[in-house]
Amino acid sequence: MREAANAVFQAIPSQVPTVKGNPVTREKVELGRMLWFDWRLSSSGVISCNSCHSLAAGGSDNVETSIGHGWQKGPRNAPTVLNAVFNAAQFWDGRAEDLRSQARGPIQAAVEMASTPEYVVSVLASIPEYRRRFAAAFPGEPDALTFDNVTRAIEDFEATLITPAARFDQFLEGNLGVLSAQEKRGLKLFLETGCAGCHNGINLGGQDYFPFGVVERPGGDVLPPEDKGRFAVTHTASDAYVFRAVPLRNVALTAPYFHSGKVWSLEQAVAIMGTAQLGKELTSEETGAIAAFLRTLTGEPPRIELPVLPPSTAQTPRPETRMRGPPQLSGAQDASVRR
Repeated sequence: MREAANAVFQAIPSQVPTVKGNPVTREKVELGRMLWFDWRLSSSGVISCNSCHSLAAGGSDNVETSIGHGWQKGPRNAPTVLNAVFNAAQFWDGRAEDLRSQARGPIQAAVEMASTPEYVVSVLASIPEYRRRFAAAFPGEPDALTFDNVTRAIEDFEATLITPAARFDQFLEGNLGVLSAQEKRGLKLFLETGCAGCHNGINLGGQDYFPFGVVERPGGDVLPPEDKGRFAVTHTASDAYVFRAVPLRNVALTAPYFHSGKVWSLEQAVAIMGTAQLGKELTSEETGAIAAFLRTLTGEPPRIELPVLPPSTAQTPRPETRMRGPPQLSGAQDASVRR
């Protein structure tokens, strides 16, 4: 079985991978770590990248959809950032080609950090320590403190968020006894029932796009009819309800599941995928075994030291004050926010 698994999957490396067009350097990683945790990038001054992609919670936030600026509820479940560097594209619909492009979105999204490139640069430029660090991270650039360089630093930091040495990786490398009989049974089912047709490669997903409901479309609670997935990116009819195959690394840490975040049980998620994608009614023993295998994909978490952020100055723009409490919305307004 190890040979069959190695033909379909690859182990997470222990070394930080290269990033196309953005060499990973210590200076950029350190700067990106600071920016990742700095809530001053948001217009409210309370939301950071880590708010929705908590590195203490599997790189996600463990709620159906994230809560952003002004207590607005986002439209989709927050994907994990762990091992995201190995994905072919970012977001559920793949609209960002790399982590740098992905970093631009949440900072500017009105429902998330509700900021602007100009605001971010003005905040950082007002703080001498950030000016020094940008100059060190991007030497030779006449204007190192730019919004593009903000995203490049965050990209390099995210590239370090890898989780090697999962028990499944140890199995791939030859430690056959590291998996239990049930977990090996789950791996066998994962391969033989067709799960690996979409969830393969180093991240067990994250590379290709597939309709959610190849055989049987799930109900509206799991697959909200208003969210047509990749169709919003390509405007191609055949891409309606098409989503990127979710990477399954560390999936045991990232409940709830699916882009709607409506399923909290890993076993239930496996059962739904069986009927929706494979047309198979998996037994409770089968879903339990596959879920047991998926739990072996949890790797060693990255060790991240919380940065000490430099203080604001008299020139630092002050945050908005609209986050003092949940807004009072009418029924129609509430429905609009929740989309």
